[in-house]
Amino acid sequence: MIHHLIPLLGIGLAAATAGYAAFAVHAVINGVRRASDDALVRYRAAARSAPRPVSVLKPLCGDEPGLYQNLRSFCLQNHPAFQLLFGVHGEADAAVAVVRRLQAEFPALDIELVIDASVHGVNRKVTNLLNMLPRAKHEWLVLADSDIGVSADYLRQVTAPLADPGVGVVTCLYRGVARGNVWSRFGALFIDDWFAPSVQVSHAIGSTRFAFGSTIALRRDALEAAGGFEALRDVLADDFWLGEFTRLKGLRTVLSNVVVTTDVTDPSLRALWLHELRWMRTIRAAEPAGFAFTFVTFTFPVLAAALALAPGLPALCLAAAGAASRVILHLLQRQWRLERIPAWEILLLPLRDSLLLAEWCASWIGSSVHWRNHVLDALAVVGPPTPPAAAPPKAAPQDPLPHPDSYRP
Repeated sequence: MIHHLIPLLGIGLAAATAGYAAFAVHAVINGVRRASDDALVRYRAAARSAPRPVSVLKPLCGDEPGLYQNLRSFCLQNHPAFQLLFGVHGEADAAVAVVRRLQAEFPALDIELVIDASVHGVNRKVTNLLNMLPRAKHEWLVLADSDIGVSADYLRQVTAPLADPGVGVVTCLYRGVARGNVWSRFGALFIDDWFAPSVQVSHAIGSTRFAFGSTIALRRDALEAAGGFEALRDVLADDFWLGEFTRLKGLRTVLSNVVVTTDVTDPSLRALWLHELRWMRTIRAAEPAGFAFTFVTFTFPVLAAALALAPGLPALCLAAAGAASRVILHLLQRQWRLERIPAWEILLLPLRDSLLLAEWCASWIGSSVHWRNHVLDALAVVGPPTPPAAAPPKAAPQDPLPHPDSYRP
């Protein structure tokens, strides 16, 4: 009996894996169309109303490759009125010199460096945000990690949906930019070929249970309704839970049409493994049920396993379709990458998927994660935390619109 079930299991595994890959292609193509439509809507809306002032909060921790260029991209915004807040825990932090350089380079911009050694919980990034928030001048806020690079219209685009009082959080996808050796290229493929398509698939089936550290834009009243940063100080997946808490208050999450960049600088296989294992264990802790079935997204090794279980024509046809969809997905994702991509990168796909499967298996063995030179227990600090009992959001207080003469060119 079991002997007869094994081929059926192989065919089922091949069908599920090929089906996911094909649907991911559909979701990405549909996502590009949606992004184009949304961009047109936002452009027309922006033409009818002036952007509101924004405070950008950037928590920093040490120097890193590309830090100056990434932070500088936030100084080049064509938004008429914005404040940049950079936060560190001490004067000795290497990021201080980078911020001082930007202040000297852009003296007309409202750039403030917040140096505060206060610690409010396990999550040092959230501690940094708590230290910066009292210095934020405006009611519309944008949070973005230190390794994010953006285009000049970024602030206009990501904050536009906040004019709708039913919107809680605006977030956006990001693409990886490999900075270094082949392992950083593997890391970029993790983001571009696995993570981003999985978000598009989730969005295509109607889910908005996501929010990413690449960008979270929200009004101050929505932040307060979600329990403030205080509700996040002892969790690791602070971006996800901030979005989740606003959704619990009946506010919508918007996936912006904007795609930002993040530098991938993993110098070795060990560094890449620890980085991606942290992501895997964080996702497992936040969404254990869904994570259990993500193995079908690791196309090539799972199709190989399916063929081993059912070495016949049906499984072979499904495997061919799945492999073709996986290659098409990779080619679609390459369109977002502006840097030169070597032709041989496509040969990395089976290895990339196999490493993902190995990380997924390892994520079930233990729960420790390495984050900013700290070792944490993902199950203890990811959640789920206790939802806040804050009141529903009030009507957002409005910043006075800047006078046209105050707009910077």
